Amino acid sequence: MITSSQNSKIKLVRALLGRAKERREANAFVVEGVRLVEEAAARDWRFETVLYDESLNERGKSLIEKLRSRGVETEEVSEELMKKLSDTETPQGVLAILQISNLPILRQAQDGVSNDLDFVLIPDQIRDPGNLGTLLRTAAATGVGAVLLPPETTDAFAPKVLRSGMGAHFRLPIHSMTWEEIREQVKDLQIHLADMDGKPCWETDLRPPLALIIGGEAEGASEEARKLATNKISIPMVGNVESLNAGVAGSVLMFEVVRQRSTLLVE
Repeated sequence: MITSSQNSKIKLVRALLGRAKERREANAFVVEGVRLVEEAAARDWRFETVLYDESLNERGKSLIEKLRSRGVETEEVSEELMKKLSDTETPQGVLAILQISNLPILRQAQDGVSNDLDFVLIPDQIRDPGNLGTLLRTAAATGVGAVLLPPETTDAFAPKVLRSGMGAHFRLPIHSMTWEEIREQVKDLQIHLADMDGKPCWETDLRPPLALIIGGEAEGASEEARKLATNKISIPMVGNVESLNAGVAGSVLMFEVVRQRSTLLVE
């Protein structure tokens, strides 16, 4: 059992939980809680280490046994040490160090095996971890094919983003890119920028292949995003509400894409 805060694994967990730079250099991140560790296991994510304590419930203990049977390294730590490590108020008694392994972006291959990339999310300058996590969770729920993160957007593998994403990271291709790289990825798509002065989304045809740009909470979309956009769309609102936060606005627009495309299928 690990009881010392000076243990190398404990130091690594603290570093990965605390700083994006450490996550990039180690190419690793930390997930906490039974559900997220289960999601990672179900999607065959690559585990480096799993730490747990005696407070783990039966479901969690069963998960630890399954991971051990797959050859994953597991170590027990003291409950007191787990509480100090945890980024949550009520630790569930388990956390895992995982390798960052971005899922590939699928495009139409010459043999027709892979799928067309026809729905892309670009969260631009989203700095609130909860909002980015919400956008990723909704993207997974609405069939987004890829999430492209431009510069100045918060780290997708930060602890609060992972918790808000509720497992979306294990289902979505999430890639940090320069604007030049993003431009190349979406060159064949319509580019819709969420903007209060845009055309109402109900009146905009969102059925063709598209990329959706959601600007940041404070400053909105960057100049690079505005240059890239081919169209601006808005969410009609009743009353004196000035705006919605980025997580809510992006979710509404992503589900509007689903609604329009589903209507087309029905017709």
